[in-house]
Amino acid sequence: MALNRGWANFNRAVGNRIAGPMMARMPGFGVLHHRGRKSGREYQTPVKLFRHGDDYVITLPYGAGTDWVKNVVAAGGGDLAVGRRLVHVVKPTLFKDDGTVPIPKVLRMVLARMKVTEFISLTPEKYESK
Repeated sequence: MALNRGWANFNRAVGNRIAGPMMARMPGFGVLHHRGRKSGREYQTPVKLFRHGDDYVITLPYGAGTDWVKNVVAAGGGDLAVGRRLVHVVKPTLFKDDGTVPIPKVLRMVLARMKVTEFISLTPEKYESK
């Protein structure tokens, strides 16, 4: 886990509520809509993302143990607001960057400085092979 829990708690309480609504429309960002696995409550989590083939890859600066990641994995996906579109995403796959993931250069430099190596990949439902 690259960033400490203090930052995660601050972002959950303050940052996400202020920046979240704008992030879905910003290039390289989106908002992931998911449901709490215990509470059943609906959540919206701003995320930093990039495309890898047809999939969306989301950086996990607080690691794979965060509640929203557990919610998405337990549910098998969620809905991702990207630009003005809402995309249903499935097949959550957690992975660590071994240096071979084609991450945009600038993003790789920033993530390396923050020691972020964990990601979750999600497939848009229309691309899911049956």
